[in-house]
Order: sequence, then C-alpha cells, then structure tokens
Amino acid sequence: MSAKNDSGKQYHRESTGLALDTVKRHGAEEDITLFGSCFCPFVQRVWVAFEYLGIPYKYYEVDPYAKPKELLEFSPKGLVPGLKLHRFDPPRALNESTVIMEYLEDLAAGLGPRTLLPPLKYPYARALVRLQADHVNRAVVPAFYRYLQAQDVDAQIAGGKEFHASLEQLAALFERAERELVTESETALGAGLWKEGGEINWADIMVGPCKPPYPPLRDAHRAYNGSLGVFRATNVLKHYRGFEVPSGPKFDAWLKRLLEHPAFRSTCSTEQLCLDSCERYGGAIRLQSAQY
Repeated sequence: MSAKNDSGKQYHRESTGLALDTVKRHGAEEDITLFGSCFCPFVQRVWVAFEYLGIPYKYYEVDPYAKPKELLEFSPKGLVPGLKLHRFDPPRALNESTVIMEYLEDLAAGLGPRTLLPPLKYPYARALVRLQADHVNRAVVPAFYRYLQAQDVDAQIAGGKEFHASLEQLAALFERAERELVTESETALGAGLWKEGGEINWADIMVGPCKPPYPPLRDAHRAYNGSLGVFRATNVLKHYRGFEVPSGPKFDAWLKRLLEHPAFRSTCSTEQLCLDSCERYGGAIRLQSAQY
C-alpha cells in the first residue's frame, strides 16, 4: 500500500475477542502451524477453513511488518498466511490463502465428512462454486481495497459504485447456483449459505473476511432499515466511507447466516481492531454519505 495513504495509525499485533480465545485454544504443538496476523483477511480465510473442516493446527500470531525470523523461514517474503508442515523432515511450507485452502480441502477428504466443495460426482456444481470464488478474487476484493484507499470524493463515489456492483454480481452468481442445481446435495454446497439450510462453502469463506467483517460480536447482526450492519463493508466502509451494503431479504439472510456461523465467529476480533487496522489507509478523507 502507498505510503502517502498511511496515516501512521498504530496497528494491532494480537487478536481480540473470540479470535483471541481461539488463538489460546490452539497453542499446543500440532502437525501444522498456521502463521497468521490479527488484521489480515486472507489469514481469516484459511483460519475459518481450519475451524470448519476440523483439521488440527497450532496458531502462531506474528507481525508480518516486522518480518520475524520464524516467519521468514517458511514464508520468504514475510507474508501471511503461511503454513509450516511438521510431518516432513525437514518441515515444509505453503503460502497463499487459496493454495492453502486447496491443501486443507484435500487433507480433509481423508479426515471426515466435511468439505467446502460439492462432491466430485457433481462437476457442474463445483464449477459454479469456483465461478463465485473467482468473482470474489477478481472483482470484490480489488474493488473493496480501491474504495478504501480512495482519498478524494469523486474517487470514493466511483469506488462505492464499483464495490456495490461487485456484491450485486456475487448475489447473482449465488442465485444462479440455487436456480440451476437440481438435487438437494448439489445445492447444499453449490449455493452455500445463500440457500436456507445450505452448508458453508468455498465461496462463502473466500468472500466473508475480504468482503468485509467484523462487527462487535455482541451485536453481530444489528439491523438498520432492513439491512444488516455487518462485515467490513458495514463497519470499516460504513465508518470511513458511509457505505451501505446492498439490502434485500435474501442478501440480509445470507449475511446473517454467514456471520453467525461458528467458524466465522470464532475467528473474529472486535470491531475496534478492524477499524484501527484500516484507519492507516482509509481515514485521511472520509465520505460521510453517498448514494449508489
């Protein structure tokens, strides 16, 4: 990120809230060590996958800006998330959130029934989930960061429209999966939590952290004018840009199911940590309200 957009706000180096409780529960040695930082949404992707799939792990919280030796040993660029795989001698490493999630999905296949993708016998359903995830990486995440970093009003208005549109397009992809997949076992994972009674899936986990979380967990789904005040879109972007997420019964219900999912709740720090972490880049010029 550009230094000119950095306000110098002190960032947090330790998880808070329910996320800190989860860190403490995962302090013992395991075959896998997850190197993470409390303010990184890409770390939370992997963390949620670990929690949901039930794969044993040790959580090692690091400050990636400080580039500690123990992180550089297994992540040469000093980036998080990173995995240290102790089952190998010497231990091996994996980086990049999507690659790590793919590794965990493969690993989970031999451990139990939980999965993030529809079964192999439903290739079209799996392809639709990958389309959803591809849209998250290509459209939702870049739009979020462009919007957050925009420092003049015109750029913020354009960024808000772009981000709003990316969320509406994601909802359309979820609707497509629910419409085109026929059997219950296909739609349970193909449409994920978008479908009432569905299972959390790959795309839900991809978009959840980077689409913007985390509200104060005591008030995880407070409503305003029919829409949910949740995720970074409704705390970071609401706080710094006056942003309102798209609203509608299905979108609101999906957000509520996603935020209340135990795997997400257990990996969420408090709202203040999230706001402080993004203030370095989002707080210089605040757009108090805008229409999209």
